[in-house]
Amino acid sequence: MIQTPLLIGFIVMALASLAIYIKGAHYGPLLGHTLIHAAVPFIAATAYLCMYLGVGNLIKVDGSVTYLARYVDWAFTTPLLLAGVVSSAYYGTRDLYGKSGYITAIVTLDVIMIVTGLIASLTPYGVIKWVFFAWSCAAFAGVLYLLWKPVASIASQQPGVSPAYRRNVGFLTVLWLIYPVVFAVGPEGFWAVSDTTTVWVFLVLDVLAKVVYAFTSERNLRAVPVGRGY
Repeated sequence: MIQTPLLIGFIVMALASLAIYIKGAHYGPLLGHTLIHAAVPFIAATAYLCMYLGVGNLIKVDGSVTYLARYVDWAFTTPLLLAGVVSSAYYGTRDLYGKSGYITAIVTLDVIMIVTGLIASLTPYGVIKWVFFAWSCAAFAGVLYLLWKPVASIASQQPGVSPAYRRNVGFLTVLWLIYPVVFAVGPEGFWAVSDTTTVWVFLVLDVLAKVVYAFTSERNLRAVPVGRGY
């Protein structure tokens, strides 16, 4: 039953938000990490509650469903995660201009990726759907390039920062590469798998990317020399 993973998603994300805040740092260099990563699952919990109650669930003419709340969730949570990742690359520097520049560029590409993905979901089967899907993937490629090239180069210049940065970016990259694949094979794409299966897979990915990553990235950042921070 499709309602089950949606209800589980709401409960898990709500509890995770509280757990991340309670167990996270409440002062010092990791305070920003705690606040960002507690907010992410709280937003996701709101989205899962909307999907569970049927708010913003659009049933299209072909019978497939576009969950608008999911895209709103991604439009808020992925920029927060990316802002945190980019900020971690600047540990020990005062280059606020450079940091804000990369955050702006990466978040802009990220939002374009999500919006064009939504357009692809809403578009009936045909060439236009896959044009917007391809454009969404192109924006995603731009995000990955900036994270793995110029921003990674900045992280490598800070003592002890590069290993933590690369582990965190690697974790998110592997997970985020799975999302467009699930989109493509699910009801919003080729419909090779059912809507229920897609919802379950997205739930697992969301828990890994928004909850497990929060604790993993904090552990990685704690290895960075004391006195540095967002």
